[in-house]
Amino acid sequence: MVMDSESSRAAMAAESSSVEQQARKPFVTVIVPHFNDLAGLDLCLGDLEKQTWPRERFEIVVADNASPQGEAAVAKVIAGRARLVMVSERGAGPARNGGVAAARADILAFTDSDCRPEPEWLAAGMKALAGHDFVGGKVKVLVQDAARMTPAEAFESVFAFNNETYVKRQSFTGSGNLFCPRAIFEAVGGFRTGVSEDVEWSWRACAAGYSLGYAPDAVVGHPARRTWTDLKLKARKLNTEVYGLFRMRPGGRVIWLGRSLALPLSAVAHTPRALRSPALHGGGQKLMAVAMLFRVRLWRFAHAMVLPFTTRRS
Repeated sequence: MVMDSESSRAAMAAESSSVEQQARKPFVTVIVPHFNDLAGLDLCLGDLEKQTWPRERFEIVVADNASPQGEAAVAKVIAGRARLVMVSERGAGPARNGGVAAARADILAFTDSDCRPEPEWLAAGMKALAGHDFVGGKVKVLVQDAARMTPAEAFESVFAFNNETYVKRQSFTGSGNLFCPRAIFEAVGGFRTGVSEDVEWSWRACAAGYSLGYAPDAVVGHPARRTWTDLKLKARKLNTEVYGLFRMRPGGRVIWLGRSLALPLSAVAHTPRALRSPALHGGGQKLMAVAMLFRVRLWRFAHAMVLPFTTRRS
């Protein structure tokens, strides 16, 4: 009986210590901008409910960007798993800013409604914040059937969402996998529109002296685009937003044109990457990826060359 009592007290002490440790964990607001993707939002919220980070230590804010289905339909999908805020100003940047304005926590974690956070995502991102001012995590490309990829999926499996390169070599993180103390976000200012908002925000934060780190264990999945139309829309948006960044720099228009001339050659330079990629299986998938690589880069080249002459000066 004495041993049983001692064991019981030890178990109770361990449980109490665990509860205290959980209670000391920082409170986090996960911000999820959303527009017209109810199925994706449902999956994302389901994944956030499975986080290993204690559920009572984080809240979820869905910032809806005036989805055509209406507020009631979005709230029905949320089903009590998050707080809903409506943001009328169009754009992912304003939606994220609206989510920050509604946040109650001192730590902000950003993901997107079409992303699939893995269970350790939040815990790993928070751990990485101990060594850096703000952090970007790993993004995995998700395909519907790895054995039957479309050409667009094969291309994206190799060339999309390389957040490690973005963080370590280009000094920015995609905003679909971003962790930041609220105090730093407010010091840097919100996301802007008309440019690649995550690139511009990260560069602004780095210029202010804040350090950016990479969290390889903070993983979200992102579905690959499946058609040429999807890739073309992405390329148009990318060109337009990156050109917006160049326009902010002295001589940016000329630099942009010079940079754009290299796009066709970049397809040649990146071909070996597709041929050696472990994400692709068999020569057929690799040839599809290479063909789409050339198609995308040539389209971006043609579009980029006319942008300076068709975009109004602000």
